[in-house]
Amino acid sequence: MHANDIIKELSAKKFKPIYLLHGEESYYIDIISDYIEKHVLNDAEKGFNQTILYGKDTDIISILNYAKRYPMMSEYQIVIVKEAQELKLDRDSDDSKKTLNPWQAYLENPLKSTILVLCHKHGKFDKRKKTYKSIEKTGLVFESETLYENKIPAWIDDFLREKKLSITPQASTLIAEYLGNNLTKIANELNKMLLNVPQGQLITPKEVQENIGISKDFNVFELQNAIGKRDTYKAVQIITYFSANAKNNPLPLVLGNLNTFFTKLLKFHYCTNHSQQNLAKELGVHPFFVKDYEIAAKNFPLPYVSNAIALLREYDVKSKGVNATGHTEQGELMKEMLLKILIK
Repeated sequence: MHANDIIKELSAKKFKPIYLLHGEESYYIDIISDYIEKHVLNDAEKGFNQTILYGKDTDIISILNYAKRYPMMSEYQIVIVKEAQELKLDRDSDDSKKTLNPWQAYLENPLKSTILVLCHKHGKFDKRKKTYKSIEKTGLVFESETLYENKIPAWIDDFLREKKLSITPQASTLIAEYLGNNLTKIANELNKMLLNVPQGQLITPKEVQENIGISKDFNVFELQNAIGKRDTYKAVQIITYFSANAKNNPLPLVLGNLNTFFTKLLKFHYCTNHSQQNLAKELGVHPFFVKDYEIAAKNFPLPYVSNAIALLREYDVKSKGVNATGHTEQGELMKEMLLKILIK
């Protein structure tokens, strides 16, 4: 189930006695648990019937004591365990024993009047564990997966569409390139931007620059465009800006994004079907940007793409002080690498 499907069930008052929310991506875990915390009970019911626990400050016995209580003047009580990855939920399991330990016994026969929510962040829950298998049978397990970076612009489009706003491909790609694939971080920045953008307005790189602080002229996205067009003057301008603002434009981030760019260019050269739709699918980009890769492919034949990728790896190692014969200042390394990529 998608997170939105779970929210719909919750809003329709279709509750499970146990929810195991786990995975690498914290965003959807927070979305679901926050909805349960804020909307399942009314304010009068929450005082006696809603308990928030934290994995590092509690234990299984305490969780069971809360879970086994009956609600007061309410149909349900809620127990939310945040940071549940700090708990060792199967530590009392013993396959040699014929009787279930208290934890497993509860999971296999939970109170219908209790909604127990386990928020297990920063990693997948071990599916081999008894806890996982028991909750699969009696409750609901939701895995919040990390979104691949090429899916982030579309995610931004969907996020803003729900807010009755639209965004240009350039602006969504700019945000994705700058913020990466941390959905919580992206959502926070978008929500701050929405405070200053009227409903119904089209968001362009201008709004992104003014509200998120990403330069619409000097960013990794524009650097890729300049390199693809072999615009040495513009590329050096951007790299110089990066050198002066190294904290916001660290070399590892620049190298990572350029490596992604040239890897996609490599795929372009090996792709046999050069229709816009197929290229967009193979490269994992919005169709709007296919023309940029067509231009870059003309300026960078296959051998030059391979050489650029090799240079990126070389300077990644040099930035770490390995095989560096001269200076290792990141700004100078970026300029040196850039000129080697651009000069045939």
